[in-house]
This record gives sequence, structure tokens and C-alpha cells, in this order.
Amino acid sequence: MTQAPSPSAAGSVATARKAVIPVAGLGTRFLPATKAVPKELLPVVDKPALQYIVEEAVRAGLPELLMVTGRGKEAIADHFDRQPELEAALEKKGDIARLSAVRHASELGAMHFVRQGEARGLGHAVLQAASYVGHETFAVLLGDDLIDSRDRLLERMLDVQQHRGGSVVALLEVPRQEISKYGCASVRETEEEDVWAVTDLVEKPDPDVAPSTLAVIGRYVLSPSIFDALRETPPGSGGEIQLTDGIRALVGRGEPVHGVVFRGRRYDTGDRLDYLKAVVRLAVDREDIGPEFRNWLNGFVAGGA
Repeated sequence: MTQAPSPSAAGSVATARKAVIPVAGLGTRFLPATKAVPKELLPVVDKPALQYIVEEAVRAGLPELLMVTGRGKEAIADHFDRQPELEAALEKKGDIARLSAVRHASELGAMHFVRQGEARGLGHAVLQAASYVGHETFAVLLGDDLIDSRDRLLERMLDVQQHRGGSVVALLEVPRQEISKYGCASVRETEEEDVWAVTDLVEKPDPDVAPSTLAVIGRYVLSPSIFDALRETPPGSGGEIQLTDGIRALVGRGEPVHGVVFRGRRYDTGDRLDYLKAVVRLAVDREDIGPEFRNWLNGFVAGGA
């Protein structure tokens, strides 16, 4: 386990290279399965949900990753570490495909880990990354939000940040009655169809007074000034330090914050029903098991299985 290094004095950089992934949650919605297994390691087909998130970050050009963990999350570090005994056994059996899959997880990027210590909200979790990030722009990826690899949301957000500066959040149009589950953005148009200037943010608003139906989902590209904002942010919704409130403070200071509207495939693997949908949708698209699984699924839906 590598501890977060001290901040760099080099100042801001044009291109983000670091990703922060908060994984300290208890996963209570999946009990008893998550009593001893971190929710982030629950498999989506044959790969932990968290590995999809890490692969997304690395694919987007973020090879340095910090996991903000908590108690009982040691298995996460183990998953992304080498396992010489297992690798030797697979090599001896000549099981090259599984050997390659096992090694792939440990070769994705430079992994670092820091403990949150006390669960005080997403904003507090992100604040634990301050010494690791230093004075650089960085990305935050929430482990419950699985974005289909065919939809390059994070790449688009990084591109918008490079051209417009400041911070960028991912936005998703949701039914008005569901906006109270999310942070909600008040926006104005830009010259790009999928990019909006954020003028205000509200955490979990009442649907009747919500400024829009644009929900903030679990991808962020943030200016390092977010850390000062979070240090000054009092507990908000649920008595926790909310990342939404910290970003709202940046807007209030006049710093540019933009939203990229996402219209692709997203799965909330922290929700049991959406988790099952993710497993099915990703499984039917697999070349190795997809055709046979789809045939069985068609028969099952038709009542023949």
C-alpha cells in the first residue's frame, strides 16, 4: 500500500493525470453480501465493478490513481496487487487467458491508497486527496457509477476542462420526481450543445423547487481550488460535507464550472436493480458468452426457460 505523497510546488498543469476514487462506503444496500466483501468488488459478469472504473480512468489518460478507502477495504488493495502464488498456479496449468486477466488488474496504473478515517461525506473523502493531488487539476470517479466503455464521458469532460478551464461536472437529465436523489444544476447555454455553464448547484432539492432536471452524476474534473472550498464548507445535506456544496462555492467565487450532459449508457451499481441490469447488459455484449446468454435470456423472457 502506497501512501499519498506530499503536494508538488510545481503549480497547476494543463492536463490532468490523477484520478481520485472514493471507496469508503459501507455498501449497506447489498447486505449481507457486503458484510465481508467491499461493495466495489462485487462482480459485474467476471470483473469487479471497481475495475471497470479504474480502466475508464486509465483509458482517459489518468494513469495515477488514489483510492480513498475505509476500514474493511483491504481487499481492494489486494485485488490490484500481484498474486504470485495464483499466477504461478495458472501458469503451471497453461491457463494463459486467466493469467493475463489476473495480471491485467495489477498493471493498470500507479495505485495509491489513503484512509478517510471517518465517514463525513463525499466532500470530506475528496479532501483526503489534497496532499496527493497538490496543485493539479484532477478527476473524481465515483465507484457506484459505471459508464459503458463505448461512451467516452470522461474523455469529453477532460477536453472541455482543457479548453474552458475551471471545473467540469457530468450532468444527466432525470425525471423531475427523481431529482431529489441528486445534486441539481442551474445552467445557461454555451455555444456547444452538450456543454452548459453552471450558475448554481443544490444538493438533493425538493422536486417542486429544483432549478432544473439536470442531475450531477459521479464524474468530476476539478480545479485544485476545490480543496480550499471544501475546507470552508460546513456540513450540509445529511449532516455531511457535500462535494456539491464545495463546487457551488467555486461558482460563487466566479470560477468557471461547466457541465457536460451525458446521454449514453450508465449503470448505478450501488442500486440492486441497476446492478442486475448492468450485469445483463454487459454480458449480452460479450463476444465469448453474449450470444449463448442472449439466446437463453430470450427464452427465459418468453417463458420457455
